[in-house]
Amino acid sequence: MTVAVIGAHGGIGRRLLPRLNEAGHDPIGVVRSEDQFAAIRDRGAEPRLGDLEGEVASALDGADAVVFTAGAGGSTGWDKTILVDLWGAERAVHACEEKEIDRFVMISSRGAGDPESRQGPIKPYIVAKHVADRTLQRSSLDETILRPTRLTDAEGTGRVAAYVDTDPDAGDPIPRADVAQAVVQCLADDNTVGHAITLYGGDTPIGEALRPSG
Repeated sequence: MTVAVIGAHGGIGRRLLPRLNEAGHDPIGVVRSEDQFAAIRDRGAEPRLGDLEGEVASALDGADAVVFTAGAGGSTGWDKTILVDLWGAERAVHACEEKEIDRFVMISSRGAGDPESRQGPIKPYIVAKHVADRTLQRSSLDETILRPTRLTDAEGTGRVAAYVDTDPDAGDPIPRADVAQAVVQCLADDNTVGHAITLYGGDTPIGEALRPSG
């Protein structure tokens, strides 16, 4: 497939692009600055400009699937969380509907299934992720939502602990590389469509862990 990755220069996106190539896909790296084009090409993807606070839909032209792994980041204010993690994600979903791009993988966050269970400074972020996830789930798209816990830059292990359509609140941190590999697995396995999967570090091979029971 031709897979457009929104947030391709982020921690997960950078690891995802070469893995999409290895799996036989043609990745498009959607970034907000031409300064990032060389890095996207180095990872084997076609760079395109897309601004989640501006024009992003045209960057998705020709895609068969979209992966949303963009985020405002912890160093910005809650205004950017709303504009990028929530409104930007919703705009990407609507753009896919308009362009008839059916497949969408959302990188969300552990806890987004039930924001009321979270307290403290992170709650606005979790609420933003919850609302974006809900928009995707109510759309016409074939969606998979991945909800990783705290991310690390450790080497990937190819193994995770995955909870399909449940969102437990305890588990080990997960390498960004393993989240990226989970995205590739979701694109290869239509059985993940329609599910929200919480991810922790673990011992089960990714292909097996993401397989819904029944």
